[in-house]
Amino acid sequence: MAEWLIEAGIGETRAALVEAGRIVEARIEREGEGPRVGAVLGARLVEPGRVLLDAPGEPIATVAAPGLALGARLTVEITRMALRERGRDKPARARLAEADAALAGGPDLAARIAASGVPVTDLRMGDADRLEAAGWSDLIDHVRTGHWPFAGGALWVDATPAMLLIDIDGEGDPLALAKAGAAAAVHVVRCCDVGGSIGIDFPSLPGRAERQAIDALIDTLLPQPFERTAVNGFGFLQIVRRRERPSLIEQVRFDPVATDAALLLRQAERAVGTGALQLTARPAVVGHIAAHPGWVAELGRRIGRPVELVGDAQMKGAGHAQ
Repeated sequence: MAEWLIEAGIGETRAALVEAGRIVEARIEREGEGPRVGAVLGARLVEPGRVLLDAPGEPIATVAAPGLALGARLTVEITRMALRERGRDKPARARLAEADAALAGGPDLAARIAASGVPVTDLRMGDADRLEAAGWSDLIDHVRTGHWPFAGGALWVDATPAMLLIDIDGEGDPLALAKAGAAAAVHVVRCCDVGGSIGIDFPSLPGRAERQAIDALIDTLLPQPFERTAVNGFGFLQIVRRRERPSLIEQVRFDPVATDAALLLRQAERAVGTGALQLTARPAVVGHIAAHPGWVAELGRRIGRPVELVGDAQMKGAGHAQ
Protein backbone atom coordinates (compact mmCIF):
# COMPACT_ATOMS: atom_id res chain seq x y z
CA MET A 1 0.00 0.00 0.00
CA ALA A 2 1.26 3.48 -0.86
CA GLU A 3 2.09 5.75 2.07
CA TRP A 4 3.47 9.26 2.41
CA LEU A 5 6.29 9.65 4.93
CA ILE A 6 6.81 13.21 6.18
CA GLU A 7 9.79 14.40 8.18
CA ALA A 8 9.77 17.90 9.66
CA GLY A 9 13.49 18.60 9.57
CA ILE A 10 15.31 21.74 10.60
CA GLY A 11 14.98 24.31 7.82
CA GLU A 12 13.50 21.71 5.50
CA THR A 13 10.46 19.44 5.40
CA ARG A 14 11.00 16.18 3.52
CA ALA A 15 8.34 13.85 2.16
CA ALA A 16 8.37 10.61 0.21
CA LEU A 17 5.58 8.54 -1.29
CA VAL A 18 6.68 4.95 -0.71
CA GLU A 19 5.29 1.92 -2.51
CA ALA A 20 6.64 -1.58 -1.88
CA GLY A 21 9.56 -0.08 0.04
CA ARG A 22 10.59 2.22 -2.84
CA ILE A 23 10.33 6.00 -3.16
CA VAL A 24 8.11 6.85 -6.13
CA GLU A 25 7.66 10.56 -5.34
CA ALA A 26 9.89 12.83 -3.28
CA ARG A 27 9.38 16.41 -2.19
CA ILE A 28 11.24 18.94 -0.09
CA GLU A 29 10.08 22.33 1.10
CA ARG A 30 12.74 24.67 2.40
CA GLU A 31 12.47 27.62 4.69
CA GLY A 32 12.93 30.83 2.73
CA GLU A 33 11.92 29.52 -0.70
CA GLY A 34 9.43 32.33 -1.02
CA PRO A 35 5.64 32.54 -1.17
CA ARG A 36 3.90 29.26 -1.96
CA VAL A 37 1.37 28.61 -4.72
CA GLY A 38 -2.04 29.80 -3.54
CA ALA A 39 -0.64 32.48 -1.22
CA VAL A 40 -2.64 35.73 -1.28
CA LEU A 41 -0.46 38.73 -0.55
CA GLY A 42 -0.43 42.46 -0.66
CA ALA A 43 1.88 43.95 -3.28
CA ARG A 44 3.09 47.20 -4.80
CA LEU A 45 3.45 47.77 -8.53
CA VAL A 46 7.04 48.90 -9.16
CA GLU A 47 7.19 48.61 -12.95
CA PRO A 48 4.81 47.41 -15.63
CA GLY A 49 4.05 43.76 -14.98
CA ARG A 50 6.19 43.49 -11.82
CA VAL A 51 5.30 43.90 -8.16
CA LEU A 52 7.10 43.76 -4.83
CA LEU A 53 5.34 41.31 -2.55
CA ASP A 54 4.56 41.92 1.11
CA ALA A 55 6.75 38.99 2.17
CA PRO A 56 10.19 38.63 3.80
CA GLY A 57 12.79 40.18 1.53
CA GLU A 58 10.13 41.83 -0.66
CA PRO A 59 10.46 39.30 -3.48
CA ILE A 60 9.40 40.22 -7.01
CA ALA A 61 6.53 38.63 -8.86
CA THR A 62 5.23 39.12 -12.36
CA VAL A 63 1.56 39.98 -12.80
CA ALA A 64 -0.72 41.31 -15.52
CA ALA A 65 -2.16 44.53 -14.07
CA PRO A 66 -3.14 46.78 -16.99
CA GLY A 67 -4.25 50.30 -16.24
CA LEU A 68 -2.68 50.56 -12.79
CA ALA A 69 -0.22 53.33 -12.02
CA LEU A 70 3.25 52.61 -10.69
CA GLY A 71 3.21 52.54 -6.91
CA ALA A 72 -0.36 51.26 -6.78
CA ARG A 73 -1.25 48.81 -4.04
CA LEU A 74 -2.93 45.55 -5.05
CA THR A 75 -3.66 42.05 -3.79
CA VAL A 76 -2.30 39.12 -5.76
CA GLU A 77 -2.42 35.33 -5.67
CA ILE A 78 0.73 33.32 -6.38
CA THR A 79 0.24 30.90 -9.29
CA ARG A 80 3.87 29.77 -9.65
CA MET A 81 6.68 29.94 -7.14
CA ALA A 82 10.02 31.57 -7.85
CA LEU A 83 12.31 29.21 -9.77
CA ARG A 84 16.06 28.82 -9.86
CA GLU A 85 17.66 27.83 -13.15
CA ARG A 86 21.20 27.50 -14.40
CA GLY A 87 22.57 31.00 -14.75
CA ARG A 88 19.35 32.80 -13.87
CA ASP A 89 16.41 32.94 -11.49
CA LYS A 90 12.76 33.40 -12.42
CA PRO A 91 10.53 35.47 -10.15
CA ALA A 92 7.25 34.14 -8.88
CA ARG A 93 4.21 34.51 -11.11
CA ALA A 94 0.96 35.96 -9.77
CA ARG A 95 -2.49 37.08 -10.80
CA LEU A 96 -4.82 39.69 -9.39
CA ALA A 97 -6.74 38.19 -6.47
CA GLU A 98 -10.49 38.30 -6.10
CA ALA A 99 -11.73 41.51 -4.55
CA ASP A 100 -12.78 39.81 -1.30
CA ALA A 101 -9.80 37.43 -1.04
CA ALA A 102 -8.31 37.17 2.45
CA LEU A 103 -4.55 37.27 2.88
CA ALA A 104 -3.16 33.75 3.30
CA GLY A 105 0.11 31.88 3.12
CA GLY A 106 -0.89 29.13 0.71
CA PRO A 107 -0.89 25.41 1.61
CA ASP A 108 2.44 24.01 2.75
CA LEU A 109 3.86 20.64 1.75
CA ALA A 110 2.22 18.78 4.64
CA ALA A 111 -1.19 20.28 3.83
CA ARG A 112 -0.92 19.41 0.13
CA ILE A 113 0.00 15.82 0.94
CA ALA A 114 -2.79 15.51 3.51
CA ALA A 115 -5.24 16.62 0.82
CA SER A 116 -4.10 13.81 -1.50
CA GLY A 117 -6.12 11.21 0.38
CA VAL A 118 -3.12 8.85 0.62
CA PRO A 119 -2.24 7.61 4.14
CA VAL A 120 0.36 9.81 5.83
CA THR A 121 2.87 8.97 8.57
CA ASP A 122 4.69 11.76 10.40
CA LEU A 123 8.20 10.54 11.19
CA ARG A 124 9.90 11.22 14.51
CA MET A 125 13.65 11.47 14.83
CA GLY A 126 13.85 8.87 17.61
CA ASP A 127 12.20 6.21 15.46
CA ALA A 128 13.78 4.00 12.79
CA ASP A 129 14.87 6.00 9.76
CA ARG A 130 12.21 4.90 7.31
CA LEU A 131 13.17 7.55 4.75
CA GLU A 132 16.70 6.22 4.60
CA ALA A 133 15.46 2.63 4.47
CA ALA A 134 13.43 3.57 1.38
CA GLY A 135 16.51 5.08 -0.30
CA TRP A 136 16.51 8.80 0.52
CA SER A 137 20.30 9.32 0.43
CA ASP A 138 20.65 7.32 -2.79
CA LEU A 139 17.89 9.40 -4.35
CA ILE A 140 19.62 12.67 -3.45
CA ASP A 141 22.88 11.30 -4.89
CA HIS A 142 21.15 10.41 -8.17
CA VAL A 143 19.63 13.88 -8.36
CA ARG A 144 22.95 15.54 -7.58
CA THR A 145 24.98 13.57 -10.14
CA GLY A 146 22.29 13.29 -12.80
CA HIS A 147 23.07 9.57 -13.15
CA TRP A 148 20.15 7.15 -12.70
CA PRO A 149 21.06 3.48 -13.36
CA PHE A 150 18.40 0.97 -14.36
CA ALA A 151 18.54 -2.68 -15.44
CA GLY A 152 20.36 -2.71 -18.78
CA GLY A 153 21.37 0.94 -18.88
CA ALA A 154 21.31 4.35 -17.25
CA LEU A 155 19.81 7.79 -17.59
CA TRP A 156 21.83 10.98 -17.74
CA VAL A 157 19.69 13.89 -16.58
CA ASP A 158 20.55 17.55 -17.09
CA ALA A 159 18.42 20.57 -16.20
CA THR A 160 18.95 23.30 -18.82
CA PRO A 161 17.16 26.68 -18.99
CA ALA A 162 15.12 25.41 -21.95
CA MET A 163 14.09 22.00 -20.64
CA LEU A 164 15.05 18.99 -18.57
CA LEU A 165 16.98 16.65 -20.85
CA ILE A 166 17.06 12.90 -20.25
CA ASP A 167 19.46 10.77 -22.29
CA ILE A 168 18.98 6.98 -22.30
CA ASP A 169 22.30 5.15 -22.43
CA GLY A 170 22.87 1.41 -22.73
CA GLU A 171 23.57 -1.57 -24.95
CA GLY A 172 21.54 -4.40 -26.43
CA ASP A 173 18.22 -4.53 -28.25
CA PRO A 174 17.14 -0.92 -28.98
CA LEU A 175 13.43 -1.50 -28.32
CA ALA A 176 14.05 -3.28 -25.02
CA LEU A 177 16.44 -0.50 -23.98
CA ALA A 178 13.93 2.17 -25.03
CA LYS A 179 11.15 0.54 -23.00
CA ALA A 180 13.32 0.19 -19.89
CA GLY A 181 14.58 3.74 -20.37
CA ALA A 182 11.05 5.08 -20.78
CA ALA A 183 10.02 3.54 -17.47
CA ALA A 184 13.11 4.94 -15.76
CA ALA A 185 12.57 8.40 -17.28
CA VAL A 186 8.94 8.49 -16.16
CA HIS A 187 10.09 7.51 -12.66
CA VAL A 188 12.49 10.48 -12.58
CA VAL A 189 9.84 12.91 -13.83
CA ARG A 190 7.26 11.71 -11.32
CA CYS A 191 9.66 11.22 -8.42
CA CYS A 192 11.21 14.67 -8.75
CA ASP A 193 7.98 16.50 -9.64
CA VAL A 194 9.46 17.84 -12.86
CA GLY A 195 7.33 20.39 -14.69
CA GLY A 196 7.74 22.46 -17.81
CA SER A 197 9.42 21.03 -20.91
CA ILE A 198 11.09 17.63 -20.73
CA GLY A 199 13.06 16.09 -23.59
CA ILE A 200 13.84 12.36 -23.70
CA ASP A 201 16.46 11.06 -26.14
CA PHE A 202 15.73 7.39 -26.91
CA PRO A 203 17.96 4.97 -28.79
CA SER A 204 17.20 5.00 -32.51
CA LEU A 205 14.29 2.70 -33.28
CA PRO A 206 13.97 1.06 -36.69
CA GLY A 207 10.28 1.53 -37.41
CA ARG A 208 7.12 3.45 -36.74
CA ALA A 209 5.53 0.58 -34.79
CA GLU A 210 8.40 0.52 -32.31
CA ARG A 211 8.20 4.29 -31.81
CA GLN A 212 4.44 4.09 -31.29
CA ALA A 213 4.99 1.39 -28.67
CA ILE A 214 7.13 3.86 -26.70
CA ASP A 215 4.49 6.58 -27.09
CA ALA A 216 1.87 4.22 -25.65
CA LEU A 217 4.14 3.21 -22.79
CA ILE A 218 4.69 6.85 -21.78
CA ASP A 219 0.92 7.39 -21.81
CA THR A 220 0.44 4.35 -19.59
CA LEU A 221 3.14 5.15 -17.04
CA LEU A 222 3.02 8.94 -16.64
CA PRO A 223 0.02 10.31 -14.72
CA GLN A 224 -2.02 13.02 -16.42
CA PRO A 225 -2.11 15.91 -17.02
CA PHE A 226 0.65 16.31 -19.62
CA GLU A 227 1.11 16.83 -23.33
CA ARG A 228 3.69 15.13 -25.51
CA THR A 229 4.96 14.76 -29.02
CA ALA A 230 5.44 11.38 -30.67
CA VAL A 231 8.91 9.83 -30.71
CA ASN A 232 10.39 11.16 -33.93
CA GLY A 233 12.71 9.43 -36.34
CA PHE A 234 15.73 10.65 -34.37
CA GLY A 235 14.45 9.08 -31.16
CA PHE A 236 13.42 12.33 -29.45
CA LEU A 237 10.19 12.87 -27.51
CA GLN A 238 9.09 16.03 -25.71
CA ILE A 239 6.72 16.20 -22.74
CA VAL A 240 5.17 19.33 -21.27
CA ARG A 241 3.79 19.33 -17.71
CA ARG A 242 2.39 22.06 -15.52
CA ARG A 243 5.11 23.83 -13.59
CA GLU A 244 4.06 25.46 -10.33
CA ARG A 245 7.03 24.82 -8.04
CA PRO A 246 10.73 24.05 -8.32
CA SER A 247 11.43 20.40 -8.97
CA LEU A 248 13.55 18.33 -6.62
CA ILE A 249 16.27 18.42 -9.29
CA GLU A 250 16.30 22.22 -9.32
CA GLN A 251 16.26 22.45 -5.53
CA VAL A 252 19.16 20.03 -5.05
CA ARG A 253 21.39 20.88 -8.01
CA PHE A 254 20.99 24.64 -8.15
CA ASP A 255 21.31 25.22 -4.40
CA PRO A 256 24.05 22.78 -3.34
CA VAL A 257 24.91 24.70 -0.19
CA ALA A 258 21.35 24.52 1.13
CA THR A 259 21.22 20.86 0.12
CA ASP A 260 24.35 19.99 2.07
CA ALA A 261 23.26 22.07 5.04
CA ALA A 262 19.98 20.16 5.22
CA LEU A 263 21.77 16.83 4.92
CA LEU A 264 24.20 17.79 7.69
CA LEU A 265 21.43 18.92 10.02
CA ARG A 266 19.55 15.70 9.33
CA GLN A 267 22.69 13.72 10.18
CA ALA A 268 23.18 15.80 13.32
CA GLU A 269 19.70 15.02 14.63
CA ARG A 270 20.60 11.33 14.62
CA ALA A 271 24.08 11.64 16.11
CA VAL A 272 24.68 9.65 19.29
CA GLY A 273 26.87 10.58 22.22
CA THR A 274 27.14 13.18 24.93
CA GLY A 275 28.74 16.57 25.23
CA ALA A 276 28.96 19.20 22.52
CA LEU A 277 27.98 18.07 19.02
CA GLN A 278 30.42 19.39 16.43
CA LEU A 279 29.20 20.03 12.89
CA THR A 280 32.14 20.19 10.50
CA ALA A 281 31.66 21.20 6.87
CA ARG A 282 33.10 23.42 4.20
CA PRO A 283 32.83 27.14 5.07
CA ALA A 284 29.90 27.85 2.74
CA VAL A 285 27.76 25.20 4.43
CA VAL A 286 28.78 26.30 7.93
CA GLY A 287 28.07 29.90 6.98
CA HIS A 288 24.62 28.99 5.67
CA ILE A 289 23.72 27.25 8.92
CA ALA A 290 25.23 30.03 11.06
CA ALA A 291 23.12 32.58 9.16
CA HIS A 292 20.06 30.85 10.63
CA PRO A 293 20.71 30.87 14.40
CA GLY A 294 17.23 29.50 14.98
CA TRP A 295 18.29 26.27 13.26
CA VAL A 296 21.22 25.81 15.64
CA ALA A 297 19.02 26.54 18.64
CA GLU A 298 16.39 24.08 17.42
CA LEU A 299 19.01 21.39 16.84
CA GLY A 300 20.31 21.86 20.38
CA ARG A 301 16.78 21.63 21.75
CA ARG A 302 16.02 18.44 19.82
CA ILE A 303 19.20 16.57 20.77
CA GLY A 304 19.67 18.03 24.25
CA ARG A 305 23.32 18.93 23.58
CA PRO A 306 25.24 22.13 22.80
CA VAL A 307 26.16 22.57 19.13
CA GLU A 308 29.42 23.84 17.65
CA LEU A 309 30.02 24.79 14.00
CA VAL A 310 33.47 24.23 12.48
CA GLY A 311 34.49 25.26 8.98
CA ASP A 312 36.97 23.09 7.12
CA ALA A 313 37.98 24.14 3.61
CA GLN A 314 39.17 20.59 2.86
CA MET A 315 35.81 19.03 3.69
CA LYS A 316 33.73 17.67 0.82
CA GLY A 317 30.01 17.15 0.52
CA ALA A 318 27.71 17.66 3.48
CA GLY A 319 30.41 17.25 6.13
CA HIS A 320 29.89 15.30 9.33
CA ALA A 321 28.41 15.59 12.80
CA GLN A 322 30.17 14.02 15.79
